[in-house]
Amino acid sequence: MSISWGYSPKVEQFIPLADFPADKYLIIARQAIENLGWNLSHISETGVIAYTPISFQSYSEEISIRINGNFAIVKSECVGIQMWFNDYGKNSQNLERFFHEFEYVQFHLKDVWEESLLKFHEFAETQDAEYFEKAPLATKNKIKNILYVFLPQKGYFVTPILVIINIIYWFFKKVVTVVYSGILYQQALRTNSGADFIDKMDNLLLNFGVNNRYLVLDGQYWRLISHQFVHNSFWHLFFNMYSLVYIGLMIENKLGWKKFLFIYIFSGICGGLTSLLFHEESVMMGASGAIMGLFGAFLALLLNKSFEKNATKSLLISTAIVLAIILFNGAISKRTDNAAHISGIISGFMLCYILITDFGHEPFKKPALKYGISLFLISLYAGTILLTTPNYQTKKYMHLKYEFSKNLINFNKILYLKIASSKDEKINQIEEFGIKEGQKNVEIAKKMQPLNLKAIDAYDRKMKSEIAERSLRIAKLMKRDINADSLTKYSKQTTKEIETLLMLTYKLRDSLYNFDR
Repeated sequence: MSISWGYSPKVEQFIPLADFPADKYLIIARQAIENLGWNLSHISETGVIAYTPISFQSYSEEISIRINGNFAIVKSECVGIQMWFNDYGKNSQNLERFFHEFEYVQFHLKDVWEESLLKFHEFAETQDAEYFEKAPLATKNKIKNILYVFLPQKGYFVTPILVIINIIYWFFKKVVTVVYSGILYQQALRTNSGADFIDKMDNLLLNFGVNNRYLVLDGQYWRLISHQFVHNSFWHLFFNMYSLVYIGLMIENKLGWKKFLFIYIFSGICGGLTSLLFHEESVMMGASGAIMGLFGAFLALLLNKSFEKNATKSLLISTAIVLAIILFNGAISKRTDNAAHISGIISGFMLCYILITDFGHEPFKKPALKYGISLFLISLYAGTILLTTPNYQTKKYMHLKYEFSKNLINFNKILYLKIASSKDEKINQIEEFGIKEGQKNVEIAKKMQPLNLKAIDAYDRKMKSEIAERSLRIAKLMKRDINADSLTKYSKQTTKEIETLLMLTYKLRDSLYNFDR
């Protein structure tokens, strides 16, 4: 048993027929397939297609015997996505079983050839002789090597273009990020500003078009499309493109490139919209929502009987297994956006169902109306999400909060002035660390006021506003007391204000710790 490797692992053998009649070969092949318990999908004078049953070892392989001139091309090919790009020996095992059974059937049919040939030709006349060009894996056979993955051709036109765009954009992002981070790193070393380095790198990522709740709800709706072409790492890109090529080979020829592209883009948009509900501050990126939309479309095609019955069963189960693996991985990984995955599947299924279903009434048969209904439903969903999703400005608030805390640390220096310090020294410190820092925090508190915040942050803002005003008032009172020659003891008013400030600080800390989020 040998292991087959590749994008679509398969084992193929060319059997010379010589003087052996092709129709007899196909009759024997058909009986062998039935004896093995494989599901016969198609038989005609051009060949046979069958599918192995589902088991713990396999979620189906396509077995095909195709007559080409004086040869029978016998092939076993994996139907679904194979992890680690190998078939674990399933295809070679299938062919071994087939050829063994073939010899057994050939021996036992030798006395009934005439009857078998008559039935075969009568049945073959009712079959589509060109079915091999329409079979589920027909487009995959056009991928002769890795370079064909990037070659637009009939039935596989939009998919390679999308793959190329994603790869180019990832490469562009990688080059810009490396160059820009190098420049920023050198600046950070000279200025000792590590925080600025992180902020600028975050802003660079935003400039590439990632999805983000605050920015989208602020009017940057184009991010719902652009984020579909942004990938965080090589492996993120690789596995998404691997899935895209697989699903593109399976369904683009069935849908046509226009429907395929429509479902891809708008499933990605729906996935991005759903992500806004579940991710408040983080950024979302990648084509997985759009790709899951194509898998949803694949399910719609299968349930709509766009494939032959036995092929449908195998494809449906193998697709369900692949989706289950993807969603399970998303459930255990904090870095995977399962909200976009699930939304993509649902939206892709619905869009495909609308576009391919014959509703029986003449007006609903028009493609323009079907596209219009699809866009209306997408607009309705988008409007609901955009109008009901709270636009908390947490990230902006955190930046202001960070500046506020730095200023407050400086302000605390004046609460512990050295007793031995002279009057002028104390006045200078109060002005430098008390009044100036207090005024900064009052301004920061004003900037915080218009921000839309969660309850916990709104409470924190309210307390910080009071702390800022009280801190500035304390600094001015301390300066007044010192100017009044009170070098060792502050007035009762000043002391009370300081005690109140400390109580406010402790209260804020304890309240935030115990706050019901």
